Amino acid sequence: MATHPEPYPIPAARHRVEQSVRRSRFITTMAHAATADDARAVIDEVRAEFPDATHNCWAFAAGPPGATTAIGMSDDGEPHGTAGRPLLEALLHSGVGEVVAVVTRYFGGVKLGKGGLARAYAGGVTQALDTLPRTRRVVRARVRVAVDYAILEPLRRLAQQRDARIEAEDFAATVSVRLAVPVSELQHFRSALADLTAGQAIMEEEDEEHEHEDEHPPHDRRH
Repeated sequence: MATHPEPYPIPAARHRVEQSVRRSRFITTMAHAATADDARAVIDEVRAEFPDATHNCWAFAAGPPGATTAIGMSDDGEPHGTAGRPLLEALLHSGVGEVVAVVTRYFGGVKLGKGGLARAYAGGVTQALDTLPRTRRVVRARVRVAVDYAILEPLRRLAQQRDARIEAEDFAATVSVRLAVPVSELQHFRSALADLTAGQAIMEEEDEEHEHEDEHPPHDRRH
């Protein structure tokens, strides 16, 4: 089973914001990065897009929100700890998973100091997060359930209640139904199915998949 069964938000598309801090130009690019290799590919693309920038600082957290199993960061020539670390901390506390941020700086002639730099870099991520388009990472287990014909409609209702997608129905002496059930709902689904059929239903797990689904947050994050 997945180590992080609960759905969680991830970036839905590459997203960019820009701000000026004491004449320095900060361009923040955020994108989805399911792996460290995905993150490095985005970083390389942004570097290629802004080859004349003073700095292209970056950080990524290629896992569930707050996880530190696949992280990376770089100050790219800024004073140690003033760019990469603030970027990474902002990502880890954002509630968004599988994300990379690259902040491109064009120096404007006024030094910001270490504290000012850290605030500017982290602020770019905070600003980008406010309008970041998002989807959800959902892990589903594929299962096959054999039930009597009389149970088919109640099973369909149960699937709807537990956000389980019916992918196939095969009709023979009994009905064999193939479903994709969110891993976070699997135990509830199994228990409800047992109650529904007095323990007579046969349920077999087949495999597991990861997918993206639209997220509808309290306010519109699409941009």
